[in-house]
Amino acid sequence: MFGARRLLRVLRSCSCSSAPCPRPKPAAKLSVREALRAQNSNGERVKVQGWIRSVRSQKEVLFLHVNDGSSLESLQVVADSNFDSRELAFGSSVEVYGKLVKSPAKRQNVELKAEKIEVVGNCDPKDFPFKYKERPPLEYLRQFPHLRCRTNALGSILRVRSEATAAIHSFFKDSGFVHIHTPIITSNDCEGAGELFQVEPSSKIKVPEENFFDVPAFLTVSGQLHLEVMSGISYTEAVEILKQASQNFTFTPEWGVDLHTEHEKYLVKHCGNVPVFVINYPLALKPFYMRDNEDGPQHTVAAVDLLVPGVGELFGGSLREERYHFLEQRLASSGLTEAYQWYLDLRRFGSVPHGGFGMGFERYLQCILGIDNIKDVIPFPRFTHSCLL
Repeated sequence: MFGARRLLRVLRSCSCSSAPCPRPKPAAKLSVREALRAQNSNGERVKVQGWIRSVRSQKEVLFLHVNDGSSLESLQVVADSNFDSRELAFGSSVEVYGKLVKSPAKRQNVELKAEKIEVVGNCDPKDFPFKYKERPPLEYLRQFPHLRCRTNALGSILRVRSEATAAIHSFFKDSGFVHIHTPIITSNDCEGAGELFQVEPSSKIKVPEENFFDVPAFLTVSGQLHLEVMSGISYTEAVEILKQASQNFTFTPEWGVDLHTEHEKYLVKHCGNVPVFVINYPLALKPFYMRDNEDGPQHTVAAVDLLVPGVGELFGGSLREERYHFLEQRLASSGLTEAYQWYLDLRRFGSVPHGGFGMGFERYLQCILGIDNIKDVIPFPRFTHSCLL
C-alpha cells in the first residue's frame, strides 16, 4: 500500500513539473471570401481550397489566383518557384496550406504565402472548354451546364440566386407565414393541360393497375390550389393602349385574348419603364377559382399580373372565389364538379375571403440582374431539344 501511494506522488510531481509537448496549431479552413475579409492577417496558418484561375511564374516566385465560388474576387497565392508549375494548371483544383499575410500590392488586402500546395484534381487546359483571360458569352456557357458555375458570370448569378431565395424565405417567416411543401403529383388540373405532365411507369412491363394512385395522376408545376388548404391599369385599358400603339406586334392585341410577352414589355415602356399592375382580366382567360367581378357584359375576374421592365409578367395572382354557389356554377359548367369536390368543401366549411399570387423566381432574378435569357439564371436549364445532363 505504501509503495502504491509513493508511486502516485511521484507521478503527480512529474505531471506538474513536466511541460506539455508543444503541438502545432491546425490550419483554419477558410473560404476564399472569408480569407479576403480577414481582419487580422498576422501570419495565421490557414487552408484554402479552390480552382486555379490563373498562374504567373517568375524567376523565384509563383503567383496563383484561386477561387472557390464564394467570391467574385480570387485569392492571390504566393509560392516559391520550387513548386512544379506544370502541375498547377488553369482549371485544376488545389488545396493550399500557408500563412495569411498583408499584401504589399494595392489591389488586394491579403495574400496567402503557400507552404504546401496539393493538386486535388488535374485539368488539361487544352481540353478545358474555358480559356484563361477569355470571357465567353452566356450562349456559349449554356453548352457546359456542369462547368459554367466555375465562371465569374454564373458564379455571381448563383450567389445572387441564393441570397434572393434566403431573403424571400426570411421575409415571409418574419411576417408570420408558415412554409409548406405542396405535392408535385396531383390528380387535379388547375391551370389547363399545358401545366401538367402525365406520370408514366418507366418499365415497359405491363403494370396490372391502370393507375398507381387509383386515379389519373400528373406532375404539376402549380401548387396554388393546395396552398389554399393551408401603377395599375385594367386589362381593358391595356388592350386599348396596345391597339393605339405605332409598334407592329407579332400577335394582334384583341379584347378577350391573352397578353403576350411583347405586349407586356410594351405596356411597361408605355408607363415609363416602371412596374405595372394589370387587373380585371376576362373570365374566359382565367382559371375557375378566380373571383367573379359581376361586371355585366365584359364579365371579368379579380385577377392581377405584375409586369416589370425587361421581363414582362413577374407574378400573377387573384382574389379567390370564396362564394360557394358561384364556384359551384363555374365547376359545373366545366364538368369539373366531381374532381374538385374537395375544393368545394373548403367553401362549405368556414369559407373566408382570400387571395394569392405566384411569382416566377427566375423572372425575378432576370429583373434584378438584367439578364435577357431566363436560361442563364437557372443552374441546369431544361428546354425544348436540350437536356444536357
